[in-house]
Amino acid sequence: MKTLIIYAHPYQKSFNHAILQHELNRLSSEGTAYQVIDLYADQFDATFSPNGLRLFSQGRTDDPQVEQYQRAIQQADALEFIFPIWWNGLPGMLKGFMDKVMTVNFAYRDAPHGVQGLLTQITSVRVLTTSKSPTWYLK
Repeated sequence: MKTLIIYAHPYQKSFNHAILQHELNRLSSEGTAYQVIDLYADQFDATFSPNGLRLFSQGRTDDPQVEQYQRAIQQADALEFIFPIWWNGLPGMLKGFMDKVMTVNFAYRDAPHGVQGLLTQITSVRVLTTSKSPTWYLK
């Protein structure tokens, strides 16, 4: 089993970073193979270029980093997302990752009655988030 962690926080002294370190220790102690995609450390470009957006509808990309991330996802059995809640939503960096990486004909395809998921090797997904807002407000 291999776990892929998608981490989205720019500050290494954040609570999110402490969660990342905890998860790395946990996976190591369990003997689970893992890889980390650190979107900020990778300086991931979360925006589409005009050509990239043109290719998007075809499920293609002109971004080599997107291709690298897609290969990592294909090699994983489990995904973990670690990120803060900012302005009641995902950080723009993670939103851009989802938009650019989880494309048609990679993560899903159009089917007669909706969409069909294609990442069938993924057996679990964990989402670990933090927020400054109280839980009652987020609900």
